[in-house]
Amino acid sequence: MGLFGGQTRVEPRVEPSTIVDKEEEQREELPSLPKPRPNTVITKGVTVSGAIRGEGVVQVEGNVEGEIAVSGSVIVTSTGTIQGPVSADVVRISGHVVGDIMARSHLRLEKTGNVEGDVTTPSMVLEDGSRLNGRSTMIREEAVPAPAQPEGPALDNLQFGPNYKVGEEAEEEES
Repeated sequence: MGLFGGQTRVEPRVEPSTIVDKEEEQREELPSLPKPRPNTVITKGVTVSGAIRGEGVVQVEGNVEGEIAVSGSVIVTSTGTIQGPVSADVVRISGHVVGDIMARSHLRLEKTGNVEGDVTTPSMVLEDGSRLNGRSTMIREEAVPAPAQPEGPALDNLQFGPNYKVGEEAEEEES
């Protein structure tokens, strides 16, 4: 007898195999996740000389002397500096850039950001305190060409040395 004189409720027994089947059905209904984009961080105190090309997010906390051309984003933190042209979908600057910038989608120059060069973008935000010493050209987003993919080995097949392990293989060996 339940509380207040009512009938007690009996929960139906569910077989464990039924639960597993329902979970598998729910997983099949979920949309596939987008392929994760690689991230590159150039840390404070590190200087990179040369061109950086590819796709993903490049975060500059140190120094880059050369061109950055990516399909993705370039983030320059307050400690970061770039001396060379920058081309990316989205560019966010809190540090210092000396060179022309092509932001195919959006450029954000934060209050500690400083750009010495020409900027071409369809959308731009300049926060109070930021500095832009150069020309700005506002274009339509459809008119911006995507960068050509670099030639050479496919990015999926890159290895970083004889001890480099991918995904689950590395986790299994560590345990």
